Amino acid sequence: MTLKTDITEMFGIKHPIASAAMGPFRTTELAIAVTEAGGLGMISHAHQSMDGREVDAIVALKKNLDYVVEHTDGIFGFNIRTSRLTVDCDKLIEETSKHIMGNPKLREQCLYALTSAGSAKRLPLHKDFQKLREKTQIKHFHVAPALWLADKCVAAGCDGLVVTGFEGGGHQSYEKVGGLVLLQQVQQKHPDIPKIACGGFATGAGMAAALALGAGGIAMGSRFIASHDSEFHENYKNVVPPSKAQDTLVSTGSLGTIRLWRNKYALSKGLVRSKEEKMAEEKALVDHRTAISKEDLAEELRKDAYAAFAAYQGDMENGAVLIGQSIGIINQIDSVSDIIETIIKDAEKALKNANNFVQ
Repeated sequence: MTLKTDITEMFGIKHPIASAAMGPFRTTELAIAVTEAGGLGMISHAHQSMDGREVDAIVALKKNLDYVVEHTDGIFGFNIRTSRLTVDCDKLIEETSKHIMGNPKLREQCLYALTSAGSAKRLPLHKDFQKLREKTQIKHFHVAPALWLADKCVAAGCDGLVVTGFEGGGHQSYEKVGGLVLLQQVQQKHPDIPKIACGGFATGAGMAAALALGAGGIAMGSRFIASHDSEFHENYKNVVPPSKAQDTLVSTGSLGTIRLWRNKYALSKGLVRSKEEKMAEEKALVDHRTAISKEDLAEELRKDAYAAFAAYQGDMENGAVLIGQSIGIINQIDSVSDIIETIIKDAEKALKNANNFVQ
């Protein structure tokens, strides 16, 4: 038995499992591992290329695309954060679209464009991405952590949604709606658009629940961090198996609320209570300068990124450890292939057992 969904059909992949976007971390090796195991790998929006050096985001994404396509024949994607604080976002879209167009293998394999943390319109309205869309089978998904954001994604003409619940690690929405409720909300209002469920998924039972509620697949971050194949430091990976779900907390990041592992850094952070309060902070940042530069904005966005890199390199006390509540159901570090195989097997079992209730 295999799990055949609108997501597996759309991308031509074996399993309806994707790796979540986890910028600012480099996730090229993880993307390859997930893709090779039959899933949908993800190149995150990062300032690191495959050699680990910090570089311009445009240069990094190009290098990471080339690296992944050289190491797999499967289907994968990339993430671009479209936040108003993302400096040179339009240039990143332009250069990435042209780069993919110029490489025949990328045109065939890089079929998943995921935007997040900003406008769902920014990518599809860009003329270079429009050209890429006309010449390839690439699909555009946007992360929707709230129902009103899902509405905007549908209005923008997205091919699909990554419906992300508040359980997930990293940046979350101010609405604080859990994934199972949010997925039902989106399914009720937008039953026909393809959906990938994200936030809190790490088991086959969870996957079966997501499929039953209308998703065509799941995306996982924390579960794949705790794998032998990911680039994350061993210290980062090793916090996962012994942790409980309540070992995370929500504080304020550069793009909004953010879920972190409870450590010295996380406990030092404050919490902005609303989107309006966060936007007021950003406006104050701009207003107090007479001539704000691109570099100034980039520095503000990278403040949290520097803390995240500290964790990425193994500092579990002073670094920002972006991780979700699913750490409470992850008991060991495994290979990506074993993780996917186990989840698919357990999801099939759960769905078959559920079918016994239908008389």
